[in-house]
Amino acid sequence: MAAHRVAAFSAIRQDFEDIVGDVVYATMTTVDAKGRPRSRVLLPIWEMTGDSPVGWLATFDTPVKRAHLAGNPHATFSYWSPAQNTVAVDTVARWETDEAVKKAVWELYRQGSPPGVGYDPQSYWRRGPEDPGYHLLRMDPWRIQVLRGRDLATGRPSRIWVAPPQEDRRP
Repeated sequence: MAAHRVAAFSAIRQDFEDIVGDVVYATMTTVDAKGRPRSRVLLPIWEMTGDSPVGWLATFDTPVKRAHLAGNPHATFSYWSPAQNTVAVDTVARWETDEAVKKAVWELYRQGSPPGVGYDPQSYWRRGPEDPGYHLLRMDPWRIQVLRGRDLATGRPSRIWVAPPQEDRRP
């Protein structure tokens, strides 16, 4: 069954937010210099900027993560629930160092985005958004695929949104 491409993110936004809000944690996959994948489970948050989502990941700056993204900035975030609801987000990731942005995302984590997703980052970075261990990744999606388990059971294809050409982050 072939996937169905949607013209605007708004066509899948509600399912995206519902599934991400239900699953919460995503598996992030990057690749090393030899093309070998590496996955880890993390908690990104998402917000709308115009008609497209932007992802944020409050994280520790590990040597592996830094090396992988320096060699290839593409990362995939995968959400899955036992109900077979899935979201796959293909992104271009970059380290964000702007202090005002880091503070704004800190608050976004505290508020939850989408609803139900987030936490108080103070539990990891005691000194707040100025903590030297607090690092931030910005993820600009270029492709998002959504599939509900109930649709899979009835033969309805997954739905895919691809960023418009001016936003396209594909290699």
